[in-house]
Amino acid sequence: MNDFLVAASPWIGAIAAVLTTICWLPQAVRLVRHKDTRAISLTTNLVFFTGLTFWLLYGITIADWPLIGSNAVSMVFTSVIVAMKLRHG
Repeated sequence: MNDFLVAASPWIGAIAAVLTTICWLPQAVRLVRHKDTRAISLTTNLVFFTGLTFWLLYGITIADWPLIGSNAVSMVFTSVIVAMKLRHG
């Protein structure tokens, strides 16, 4: 593998974790503010939450703190989205 990519891989992983974690924040904030969940798929978010749970368990198993942290935060945001969908339809 390219030496640069090997050296940069922690940064690449960190940037990916931050971006894929915070991408759910605007959606959660919008749902809390407007309470309009018609365009949100409950099934999609439940499947995503299940995937996050398995990623979190995997991160715990291998003691990978960035993986644990990013998935735990994503689970919080997704929980807000699911809760709002359940509450407001």
